[in-house]
Amino acid sequence: MNKRPSRRDEILQSLATMLESQPGGRITTAKLAAEVGVSEAALYRHFPSKAKMFEGLIEFVEEAIFSRVKIILSEEGQAIQQVAKILHLVLAFTERNPGITRIFNGDALAGEHERLRARVVQFYDRLETQLKQILREAELREGLRTRITVNSTANLLIAATEGRIGQFVRSEFKRRPTENWDEQWEFLAEQIFR
Repeated sequence: MNKRPSRRDEILQSLATMLESQPGGRITTAKLAAEVGVSEAALYRHFPSKAKMFEGLIEFVEEAIFSRVKIILSEEGQAIQQVAKILHLVLAFTERNPGITRIFNGDALAGEHERLRARVVQFYDRLETQLKQILREAELREGLRTRITVNSTANLLIAATEGRIGQFVRSEFKRRPTENWDEQWEFLAEQIFR
């Protein structure tokens, strides 16, 4: 028997769907309430503000990505494979969740609370810090040194990932983030270590 999602989850799913189906469009609480089939007051019983609804989606992404990152780190011993799997995870996740992706490239946050943009920055900073740690440990455990500094390498990898995500949103979800990624990753991987 399938359990029906909670009203809170329904609201978040509807918000994500609207973000996907209305690229560039502003999501109002009135439109969201109509999509969910409830009153605006009902929305506010579950979330005190629209910003909290966006925060709910950001928290969902953080939990989904970083719980999987922990699994990758525990299952994969080689640094280059850890980095490859983590970056592919982020790209594949955004590909499967186009509406949420608009939040993580900032498109959906135009005119929203500054705190939301700070949360997205925090997400990417946390991801970059994780890559730095992997690259530093690669030198200690595997004797692998990056061609440029660890900080610059991790930043380059995040920039490449964010660029793929940005292309996905700009193309209105037609140019998939994972398209040609294997070939591009192979090239990047050859350049990372000496």
